[in-house]
Amino acid sequence: MGGYAVDPWRSFRRTVGAVLFGWAAAAVTAGASYLALRWVWVPIAVGVPLCLAFAVFLMLLHRAGWIALLSFVPGLFVLVGAVQYAPEAALELRGVRESVVIVADSVDETGGDNHRFTLRTAEGEELAERLTHNGDGSGLEVGDRLDVLRDPEGVAPMEQADEVDAAGRLSGLIGGLVAWTLLALLAGRRGHVRRRRGKTDSLLLSL
Repeated sequence: MGGYAVDPWRSFRRTVGAVLFGWAAAAVTAGASYLALRWVWVPIAVGVPLCLAFAVFLMLLHRAGWIALLSFVPGLFVLVGAVQYAPEAALELRGVRESVVIVADSVDETGGDNHRFTLRTAEGEELAERLTHNGDGSGLEVGDRLDVLRDPEGVAPMEQADEVDAAGRLSGLIGGLVAWTLLALLAGRRGHVRRRRGKTDSLLLSL
């Protein structure tokens, strides 16, 4: 049997469109992070829906749901890299390194898991900016000594010095985008073949 007539150029355009959308999603998220260095929730709110939309596009392109699940792992690298690259690059470029000691933790008074650590420098000066950590697992306690990078312009949020790695964030972002591109090419190719064979149903169960 000859199969169904499917326009290969249409499949090609769909594939290119998916690739371009993935790269555009990363660029828009990174741009939002650059424009809102102080508010990390802004690029997250922008990036999460875009990453989910890319996964849906892959599913529709491939006509199978499993490839959308595969896109979540590189999508996490894309999201983290796009959200964190700009503020960490700003800290590496103009950040001031300080040796500090933690003198207070907001959860001791308010409870919960959102930590706001009060820091004091080696000269005895208490910093107005707080080191933030949302959720468990910070590994930090009152009395701990550490090095931080803070932005003298007060735009990029303070971070632990040993956790600032702009090059690593950029590498993760690029690696995630390369994986997204390969998945889009795979989805476009297999989706074209599936359409030629008339397999256009069961998005979630089809292989």
